[in-house]
Amino acid sequence: MFHSAITTAPPSAQGPQGEMARLLDLLAHVSTRPRYAFMVLSLIAEVASADGEAGPFVKRGREQHTLRDWLCDSLAPMGGRDPRRIALAARVEADLVAAGTLPADQAKSAALVEQELRDRIRASGKTNLSRAVSELVKAGLLRRYYAGYAVDHENRGGQRHAVYVLLGPARCLLPREVSPPRLKPGKPRPAQGELRFV
Repeated sequence: MFHSAITTAPPSAQGPQGEMARLLDLLAHVSTRPRYAFMVLSLIAEVASADGEAGPFVKRGREQHTLRDWLCDSLAPMGGRDPRRIALAARVEADLVAAGTLPADQAKSAALVEQELRDRIRASGKTNLSRAVSELVKAGLLRRYYAGYAVDHENRGGQRHAVYVLLGPARCLLPREVSPPRLKPGKPRPAQGELRFV
């Protein structure tokens, strides 16, 4: 019998894929950091409305944050064991000591270092987030505009904050509505506790 070699097609050329598989395949081709981009999309979907729009604010408990701040804070723990994060904490403490602003009390000192560290991580996180969002916008997975104090606007500034809208394959991350089970046609179901008068 004749034997032919089995060739594997690239992921995008293979047969039918699920929605999530298509999204992951697309991210692998359009993003420089596909795992990070997927986490960004997942977090946006978590706080998005039914039409896929998230922002400009996210409410958690009694606190309200801008969408970008909330995304940066949510992604921050992913780098908790990164050696650069540990080195940054030591540098923050050294900077506060040099500035003479580190309290003598150990608990207050630790709290101040943690707050300063969080602020610096959020600032650098916004740069990473902006880069990832720009790639997602270019790929047609996200739309970005700015809303806030005055009117909706395409550009930031004037007390306006980012709003992100999931598009295309990224919408598979939105929670699906559970439709009630359909009743089989036939006899009408008896209504409990209902008296029928003839």
